Amino acid sequence: MLKNIIGLLAGLLFGIGLLISGMTDPVKVQGFLDVFGAWDISLALVMGGGLAVAIIGVQLAKRSTLSLVGTKIEMPTKTNITKKLIIGAMLFGIGWGLVGICPGPGIVLLGTGQWQAYVFIPAMIIGMLVYQWFEPKFD
Repeated sequence: MLKNIIGLLAGLLFGIGLLISGMTDPVKVQGFLDVFGAWDISLALVMGGGLAVAIIGVQLAKRSTLSLVGTKIEMPTKTNITKKLIIGAMLFGIGWGLVGICPGPGIVLLGTGQWQAYVFIPAMIIGMLVYQWFEPKFD
């Protein structure tokens, strides 16, 4: 129960942070990605702040075997860069650049009632299903 409450609070905090930072505004995100045009650096600062928090969290997690709610901490072991990783990163980047929305902000946008979310989220789910269907063929 405590684990679910902490997860809910963390998700709410993350969503509020996305709203406040502007990460849910597709036009602002596309401005950040347009480094050769009217580049908006503000989201780089948001990402830098998030990275700093993540680095601290990862370092703390590496020093412990259990999370704050008592579950086992399992750190990733794969460090190699694969063709699947590169292709996936490229597809993610292309999609993010085209529409200015990625999965986290897309879910937050559902709660705000913005129409873009009602197009993006089903398209994202279809993309995940298509990947699952094709994944065995990529190996």
